[in-house]
Amino acid sequence: MAESNHDAAEEGDSQLLSTLPTRQGMWKPFFLYRGCWLTPRSVTSVALMQSQFTPRPDDVFLATYPKCGTTWLKALAFAVVNRSLYPVGDHAHPLLTTHPQDLVPFLELPHRDVHPVADLDALPSPRLLSTHVPPSLLPPGVPALGCRVVYLCREPKDVFVSTWHYMNKVGDSFHIDMEASFQLFCDGMSLYGPLWEHYLGHWRQSVAEPDRVLFLKYDEMKADTGKHVKMLAEFLRVPFTDEEVRGGAVEEVVSLCSFETLKSLPVNSSGVSDRIGGMPMENSAYFRTGKVGDWKTHLTEEMAKRVDCIIEEKLRGSGLTF
Repeated sequence: MAESNHDAAEEGDSQLLSTLPTRQGMWKPFFLYRGCWLTPRSVTSVALMQSQFTPRPDDVFLATYPKCGTTWLKALAFAVVNRSLYPVGDHAHPLLTTHPQDLVPFLELPHRDVHPVADLDALPSPRLLSTHVPPSLLPPGVPALGCRVVYLCREPKDVFVSTWHYMNKVGDSFHIDMEASFQLFCDGMSLYGPLWEHYLGHWRQSVAEPDRVLFLKYDEMKADTGKHVKMLAEFLRVPFTDEEVRGGAVEEVVSLCSFETLKSLPVNSSGVSDRIGGMPMENSAYFRTGKVGDWKTHLTEEMAKRVDCIIEEKLRGSGLTF
């Protein structure tokens, strides 16, 4: 029966893909699904998620474009939301023994042609979920139900560099050329891209519905993490009490979820896991440098100016700047 379901999913995949525009991506053909570039299998997974996932009014979605601080946001949100159940100073805190990626499940991953969307139905409310999809690909009903979305974006040049390093680290069977991948990135040909459309989609929703969509920038969070942790707690309806603030609870969350702390933990620095489906990778692949401005050591001045000009043009008039 499992094989039959899988075969049916593959057949549906082929039928859907045959109707979509396609172009060679960084490592395989990408397909344009409702304005978003995805791998063939991601198209199937996202389509299944859209049709089968039933949102609940108290669901919270952590949304990011890939390589924008997803793991960090998952750790922070998990620690903030669950601090009454798991005190941050507890030596048995889940973040000390479980990878942040495994504490907040993705909507569209692992690939839903094999891992049923129904797995998410078993999670108790309120659910804390994650996604890389733009607003246009979120499950129907999310805005109408008032589901809250926390969106984290990052300086585009750092996103490109982080993506290039990540794909070359996890892709054992291929090497991605820097110049070729840079051209594709500038053309908007990146997974879940174009990046600027992804940013704009969530930005516009945050402007229209600030009580439902919280828009954050990685660089600003790194500069003042404590301030943003308190902002995140307020938005998630679990604000820090005055007593907690005086007792250093905010600083404890910041410390527990810091890049240095998370990267040093054995659960994050060793071992291999397959969280995507058919693509095992080292747990440490999610922790490289976490630095702001790392692009300066990888991109030429000409490359940096090109990205800046593209982003300025694409975001012009929106109110969103970098």
